Amino acid sequence: MLLRPGSRPARDWPAAIRPVRRSAGLSSDPVGRAPVLTIRARLVREGVRLAVDVGSARIGVARSDPGGLLASPLTVVPAGPGAKGEIVKLAADAIEVIVGLPTSLSGREGPAAAGARTFAEDLAGRLMPIPVRLVDERFTTTQAHDALRRGGKDSRARRQIVDAAAAAVLLQAALDTERVTGRPAGQLVTLRGGTPA
Repeated sequence: MLLRPGSRPARDWPAAIRPVRRSAGLSSDPVGRAPVLTIRARLVREGVRLAVDVGSARIGVARSDPGGLLASPLTVVPAGPGAKGEIVKLAADAIEVIVGLPTSLSGREGPAAAGARTFAEDLAGRLMPIPVRLVDERFTTTQAHDALRRGGKDSRARRQIVDAAAAAVLLQAALDTERVTGRPAGQLVTLRGGTPA
C-alpha cells in the first residue's frame, strides 16, 4: 500500500499506520519523485457483518461488504414481535452481528442499555453459532443526522432512515476498531449460564 503523507508528519500518525522504513531506506515510486512508505496494517476478518441500532419504534440495520471494509445502511425494521425474526433472516450469511449499546456520556448504562442487552441476548440465542457483540453507540444517531442533513435530507426524510444510517455509523466504527487493534470491537454477548453465543 502506498501512502503519500500530507500535512501531518508520519511521527504523529497512529501506530497502526505509521510508516516502516525498509532496510535499504525509502524507495521511490515508479516516476522517482515521492518516497514509498510501507504501512503496518492489521487484517480484518473477511465476511459480512450486520449492525443493529435498537430503538423503541424502529430498528436500524446496516451491513458490511464481504471484505469487512465498508458499512452501508440496509433497512429499518419496525420494532415489535417480528423484528428479531426479520433480523435473523438478514443475518443468514453474516459472520457476526453488532448490537449498539446506548450509554450516557459518562459511560453509565440506563434503561435503554438494559433493553439493548436483553435484545442482544435473545438475538444471540436465535443466531447461535453466529456471535453477537455489544458496541458502544454514543453519538451514532447524532452523526447520522448530521451526515443526512449535509446530504440534503429534510427532517421528515431523515426520520425514516436515520436508524439505518446510525447502524452504519456503528458498524463502520466497529470495523475501523478491528482494523486498528486486530481484535473484534465490543463485548461478546454470552447467553445466561455463561455460554458464549
